[in-house]
Amino acid sequence: MSSVKDNLSRSIELTDSESARLDIEVLLAHILGRERTWLYTWPEYELSPSEQEELDALLARRKNGEPVAHLTGVREFWSLTLKVDASTLIPRPDTELLVETALELCPQEKLRALDLGTGTGAIALALASEKPGWQIVAAEKSPAALALAEENRKRLGFANVQILESDWFAQLPPQQFGLIVSNPPYIDAADPHLAQGDVRFEPHSALVAPHQGLADIERIARGAADFLQGGGWLMVEHGWQQAESVREIFSAAGYCAVESRKDYSGWERITLGRKN
Repeated sequence: MSSVKDNLSRSIELTDSESARLDIEVLLAHILGRERTWLYTWPEYELSPSEQEELDALLARRKNGEPVAHLTGVREFWSLTLKVDASTLIPRPDTELLVETALELCPQEKLRALDLGTGTGAIALALASEKPGWQIVAAEKSPAALALAEENRKRLGFANVQILESDWFAQLPPQQFGLIVSNPPYIDAADPHLAQGDVRFEPHSALVAPHQGLADIERIARGAADFLQGGGWLMVEHGWQQAESVREIFSAAGYCAVESRKDYSGWERITLGRKN
């Protein structure tokens, strides 16, 4: 049998991972049903044969490139534990910037908000956790992702979030929101990064958009005008090289106070605008 300490040293096997040590910690903690800090409190704990077999199997899949979140079935986002699967994107820490900015610009305790392309429900549920007085609609066109978002909503108990099936605005009844947020597909189909890392195991429909990755952002910017109340905010996440193009799209669609915000690495990754 091998100890926790022995297995932690196996991070060197994950040569293609940029977070090898974290990967092994998360997988070990998942198998043992413990917090990661426990691993360092009890480094001599000996894994049972079944625990070791499960870890070996998960490590083999991780070496093949499968995302850790798919291996454990969960991902933390905004302190919420979300169920994830291959039907949608894995929530990324950088997307928390969208939540932070929405909360900064919309401090009111009563607001109607819309999360377009909600996926796991991450953005909508994070906003709901901070603003119990908000009424939030989370729209998603993928039936599998829709079911996943609803499962996360029910498990976390957010009654102020409504999950609806809609291809962007197409199936939404006429209504007004004070905030519309989205993390839409924004990667160019020719981007070589699509053949690398975790994104190989995520749905291309949630990653790729025509027109150099800008088509869905253009569609959202045009459509949001009919659903935003006066003074309401639209904000989207986009690629690190797209900020200028997205600002132009927002300005052309008639939004004012258009600006981009930088992520934790210093890249402009979200753009926002306000309806007059």
